[in-house]
Amino acid sequence: MTGVSSDVVRVDAAPLLAIDGLTLERGQSRILDGVSLTLGRGETLALVGESGAGKSTIAFALMGLIGRTEARIAGKMRFDEVDDLASLNERGWSRLRGRRIAMVFQDAGAALDPCYTVGGQLVSVLRRQLGLGKREARERALALLEGVGINDPEARLSAYPHELSGGMQQRIMVAIALACNPELLLADEPTSALDVTIQAQIIRLILTEIRARGASCVFVLHDLALASQSCDRIVVLYAGQVMEAGPSRGILENPRHPYTRLLKSCVLEIGTTTLDPPEGGVPSYDDMPAGCRFATRCPNALQRCVAERPPLAPEGERLIACFNPEPRS
Repeated sequence: MTGVSSDVVRVDAAPLLAIDGLTLERGQSRILDGVSLTLGRGETLALVGESGAGKSTIAFALMGLIGRTEARIAGKMRFDEVDDLASLNERGWSRLRGRRIAMVFQDAGAALDPCYTVGGQLVSVLRRQLGLGKREARERALALLEGVGINDPEARLSAYPHELSGGMQQRIMVAIALACNPELLLADEPTSALDVTIQAQIIRLILTEIRARGASCVFVLHDLALASQSCDRIVVLYAGQVMEAGPSRGILENPRHPYTRLLKSCVLEIGTTTLDPPEGGVPSYDDMPAGCRFATRCPNALQRCVAERPPLAPEGERLIACFNPEPRS
């Protein structure tokens, strides 16, 4: 991915979002295990890690899309003046979802309703959430489509999702997510269903739009290089635990956690002759170590790592959960 860069932003001292000890269990399986992170106002944050790391689960929890009967949630998710998102009922979520917190889903083709036109879906959001009249909502819908780079927006309003390309579908998804000028945008692998020629365009579009609005964004990504190019900070997750978090450039150039280093070794760069992916696979949730969940695959593991979970401790500008980290470069 080229042509995508992250500008330095100044964030307020009080974070917009603060997650403290978020734990999520389904049955006997602990999917998230004490996840803690913060997001500043106007900041972009990437959640990275292998499949099964819990990245999308965090995003869905922040949108209130995990039912109380589906999972048990402990810990706190504080958003601005809302003390704990997990405690909200559906009426409380209806005041936040779409208006203040919005989401760009991974597969726009699946997220968009095939039975309704683009205009029908976009206008309904504007009328329901902002109380706009039909004509005003249509005018705003046209402006939103034009803003996300849709050619001939008038014609696209009457199109059904299946009549559009994957890239255009994702642009529509971005327009719907940004329709009410949310303070927090969650982008769940927003380019995974697109070809490489469109991926950078969509990431650049999202960054441009949220910065123009002064909004914050959490990207769910699997590409460490893309995360470092597009986000201010990175949180590295493995099997539902935070391994390392800090400024993007520092995480990519000098990874301190062994797992982060192995993720970096999977990045294909100019001059790369070999790749060094982590050996083995993520343990099943029924057979997780009691301590660090990466201990079974970690080349630096000590005996205590399997039984004792390392705390997420500050080290300069970053946080790291490791008893035996990589040496500083």
